[in-house]
Amino acid sequence: MRELTITDAVLGSRTDPAAPLITFYDDASGERTELSATTSANWAAKVASFLRDEAGVMPGDRVAVIAPAHWQTFVVLAGIWWAGADAVIGAGHAATVAFCARTEVGSSDADEVVAMPLDPFALPVADLPAGVTDFGSAIRVHADAFSPVVAGPAALDGRTTDEILLMAREFASTAGIDASSRVLSTRHWDAADDVVANLLATMVVGASLVQVAHPDVATTADRARTERVTVSLS
Repeated sequence: MRELTITDAVLGSRTDPAAPLITFYDDASGERTELSATTSANWAAKVASFLRDEAGVMPGDRVAVIAPAHWQTFVVLAGIWWAGADAVIGAGHAATVAFCARTEVGSSDADEVVAMPLDPFALPVADLPAGVTDFGSAIRVHADAFSPVVAGPAALDGRTTDEILLMAREFASTAGIDASSRVLSTRHWDAADDVVANLLATMVVGASLVQVAHPDVATTADRARTERVTVSLS
């Protein structure tokens, strides 16, 4: 039997794959993007297929993620785990591939650098330096389904899938997050521990996340009511 990945654990925790899994707001741009488990799986499949079939990433290879908390960052991480790779968070890591925010494409010397648009529609990124791959153009052409073969020996900054899932579930318990929770967070995903506490703790127990970038405090109370938030992380 294949060892399950973090992505399998996230998607397997859903009772309704059509319900919101992550709702992303950017109060600076006005963006609101909502992904169900089904849509998230489609994006993750595209990322995993790109990594395996185009970038030649093998289980155990390191893939860097140099991008802020965003729905695209989430699906990139999910795709990395499905490909059996080890996600390393932030600049300064040796990696086979690096997924970077447009402003960070010069911060990695990975064999392949992929520029993420971090917009609502994953539109092409203009005026990229030579040799940098455009996320939308490279990822969209791949299929919406992926069959993972094996979980890698490490999943997040050298830690195993089991270690990460245990840490995430312990944090969820401490924070009072369970499958019925709707979690509002303005926290960052700038390091591996941030990803565990501020993203995966919600995801792996079956809860849904409302992630807010550049939060406008004047809208917080109304948003919490509108989104039926039960737990806030700020």
